[in-house]
Amino acid sequence: MQTAITLLGGLGMFLYGMTVMGEGLQKAAGSKLKKIIEMLTSNVVMGVLVGTVVTGIIQSSSATTVMVVGFVNAGIMTLSQAIGVIMGANIGTTVTAQLVSFSLEDIAPIALGIGIIFYMFTSKEKTKQVAEILIGFGLLFTGMEFMKEAVAPLSELQSFRDALLFLSKNPILGILAGFAITGIVQSSSASMGMLIALASQGLVPITAALPILYGDNIGTCVTSLISSLGASRNAKRAAVMHLSFNVIGTLLFMLVLNKPIVAVVQHLDPANTARQIANAHTLFNLINVIILLPFSKYIVKLAERLVPVKEEEIELATANTTKYIDERMFETPSIALGNTVQEVARMGEKAKKAYTYAMEGLRTRDSKAIDKAFTYETTVNTLHKSILNYLLKLSNTNINSDERIKADLLFHVVNDLERISDHAENIAEIDKLAVDGDTKFSDVAKSEIDEIAALLLKNIDSSIEYINTKNHDLYDEIEKTEEEVNMLVKQYRNEHLKRLGDGVCTVDSGILFLDLLTNFERISDHCSNIAEKFNSLK
Repeated sequence: MQTAITLLGGLGMFLYGMTVMGEGLQKAAGSKLKKIIEMLTSNVVMGVLVGTVVTGIIQSSSATTVMVVGFVNAGIMTLSQAIGVIMGANIGTTVTAQLVSFSLEDIAPIALGIGIIFYMFTSKEKTKQVAEILIGFGLLFTGMEFMKEAVAPLSELQSFRDALLFLSKNPILGILAGFAITGIVQSSSASMGMLIALASQGLVPITAALPILYGDNIGTCVTSLISSLGASRNAKRAAVMHLSFNVIGTLLFMLVLNKPIVAVVQHLDPANTARQIANAHTLFNLINVIILLPFSKYIVKLAERLVPVKEEEIELATANTTKYIDERMFETPSIALGNTVQEVARMGEKAKKAYTYAMEGLRTRDSKAIDKAFTYETTVNTLHKSILNYLLKLSNTNINSDERIKADLLFHVVNDLERISDHAENIAEIDKLAVDGDTKFSDVAKSEIDEIAALLLKNIDSSIEYINTKNHDLYDEIEKTEEEVNMLVKQYRNEHLKRLGDGVCTVDSGILFLDLLTNFERISDHCSNIAEKFNSLK
């Protein structure tokens, strides 16, 4: 019982240390993670490099593959791109196993102590991030030491030795054991840590460890498979590709490469089983990628065959659903935030559509255009709610202070875009009143409306471009147009009141015209608000 308690405690500390270290590395990397993902092209080799680097930073292949499932589900990554990243994630996850296979327990308390002191006595964000990495490192190796101490008494148990010997002679059971352990703890790095702890005490020979190691690699697919539940069919295919890759690799090594890999790792470290296991883990994933990379398109086709699209389930990208955001991306908050910006810009395009159709309905008195304005306004409301909920959850993740400021800013920007859409709806309502009441504007009024409408469209376009590009030169342009709109609204309001007094316009058309001017002014104000928010990031 004491052995089990100590082992569980050590495992918990190991997992927590790995999480803290990974989060510290993510914060330190910050926007660089987003840039790494942006390097991704249709070139599968680049995908492998990206997957390796990202997993090396976030210390979890499961997190990377879950993120990939999210990208595929959002439609911003193809399956051909995803397979490369998944392969790279398998290589990147070997970093942790390599790290814990070295006896670094003596420096763990030093790293832990320095990290805690730095974290407690500094206010600098970057220093705190380095401190988190040190604390995570210290906890990881302290947990590793606990696990080694916990399993040491097992060397005296003949029944335990017999069980391991049985596994070495029955590799299928070893694979199942590795799969079960990793599936339960949801981390191949943790199960590898336990395996290395056993090896460091002389309890597990490499022949018994390899089947368990292969099972670990299959077990890590459980997380992405669970993540794909309820997602799009392409997202399910991404998870199946991850499983297929590891299953094919396991079969390949069990049937052909098992003895060669044993010979290689024993040659590299004849007397150190822990290092043999870590090297075997690295070689398994590296060789697996090298062999299967040329056949990546066939793995994609296999996944498409295993998860077919039924005619009644053909997925259409509906306008009122989010495209770029997915809660699976919370594993890497900096990337989730970058994708939220894209979703906000997309919402801006929908608000622009609501405005352009409202203005088309005003000019042409076309009921179809008016109805489209209402449809897009409803879409914007749906996106508004989804994005705000996403931002709220994102704010509760482990994002750094700069990212938190940006997330808070996006709250306000999303609200401004929703208000632009609301005013477009108001304009569409005015359209309906004009059509139903057969109310017409004078040629002068039409000319004034067109002049301001063109300026507003320019400012909406500039605001969306500002969200996308962060080009601060747009700020002055938007503010200048805002001043021009305000001046024209004031001027045309006064001139229209004069026309009313002279009897040139009817009271009905006059009321609708003044309502239009009010909505025009409000739309311009919200464009200015968006510009001010992004300008504050300079």
